[in-house]
Amino acid sequence: MTTTTATTATVPAAAGTAVGAEKKGWGFTVLGITRLMVGFTFLWAFLDKTFGLGFSTPTENSWLNGGSPTSGFLGGSIEGGNPFAGMWEFFLSINPLTDVLFMLGLLGVGVALMLGIGTRVAAVSAAAMYTLMYLAAFPIATNPLYDTHLLMAVAVIAMAGLAAGDHVGLGAHWHRLVKGNRFLI
Repeated sequence: MTTTTATTATVPAAAGTAVGAEKKGWGFTVLGITRLMVGFTFLWAFLDKTFGLGFSTPTENSWLNGGSPTSGFLGGSIEGGNPFAGMWEFFLSINPLTDVLFMLGLLGVGVALMLGIGTRVAAVSAAAMYTLMYLAAFPIATNPLYDTHLLMAVAVIAMAGLAAGDHVGLGAHWHRLVKGNRFLI
């Protein structure tokens, strides 16, 4: 009687290859498409708030027409027993700076995720923005502990960990361009 032993060899990624880039399954294509969709969500919010496209922001309330992209949401979070109301009052007290930082965040995260470049920085920024939006909406009427903002915060971090920019994006090219600076990956 002979016994056969199966061995499994692990092939490491080539030097300079992004983590996850060696995986080419359909799930990574879906991950890349998901990254595009999340990026478009941020980019669309930037465009709608800037130009008042009439979806979430009426034209007369657009940023270009002197409206504040943050005052309505933050103002609503002060009312209704939000335990973080003092923090939102502070952000409203420096509203022009808050508006600029919020809009730059929307634009930067949207463009980076759409292109698949700088996904680590974009993911951390998006997770921070999602978490702040969750805290601003707290307590959540439908679930006192959890809402989709937290789900999205975790999802964008997972995208960074799985090198989502390398799939249906320019991430692999970006990695070669900035190979000496891991922060920009």
